[in-house]
Amino acid sequence: MIKIENLFFSYDGKEIFADASATIQKGDFVFLVGETGIGKTTLLRLIYLDLLPKKGKVIFDKFDSSTIDKKEIPQLRRQIGIVFQDFKLMNDRTVFDNIATPLFIVGYGKEEIKKRVFQVASELGISSTLKEMPYDLSGGEQQRVAIARAIVNNPILLIADEPTGNLDPFVGANIIKLLLEINIKGTTAIIATHNFEIVRKHSDKRIMQIKEKKLYDVRIKNPIQSF
Repeated sequence: MIKIENLFFSYDGKEIFADASATIQKGDFVFLVGETGIGKTTLLRLIYLDLLPKKGKVIFDKFDSSTIDKKEIPQLRRQIGIVFQDFKLMNDRTVFDNIATPLFIVGYGKEEIKKRVFQVASELGISSTLKEMPYDLSGGEQQRVAIARAIVNNPILLIADEPTGNLDPFVGANIIKLLLEINIKGTTAIIATHNFEIVRKHSDKRIMQIKEKKLYDVRIKNPIQSF
């Protein structure tokens, strides 16, 4: 589903990746880990082609970063749900409108939009907030809204960048539980995190570490002691 082949990337003169390679299969649940500033967010941006490799390539589904036409990038992104680290909710629009935004962009009709938004809001336990403004919600509720927006269009890939970073441990654990449930239903998931306690609790899942400008699978009993 995703192939990262001999990836090289530098940012502001700093080399982030050098000959990095990895494969993520359909249905995988991947924790992407590494030290702060090592390149987790950069790798996610390379996957949804917000950034392009300097050398090597990233292949997602039928899209190849080395050959893709810029006009095809919106088509690629419609297959990916993205949960940003800072949520990126629109504070001048209701929760309903925030969740519905990807559907408006694609061109769904009003009834289909209403149906999908209510369905995903119900699944994530935020139906009562649909008429609220994002700034009136708790951090956990805002995160659920961000996740709802990311999955309302039934993406084949869900990317979440530090989804528990600003949440207390209990709320963060519930967010990870939601992401795992989404994955069980068939959506491939890549979760970038520095919360090694959560990774340790779910060490049966795939753990991909960024280290020395490359990507490594980590298979150990206690990830906390190895990062």
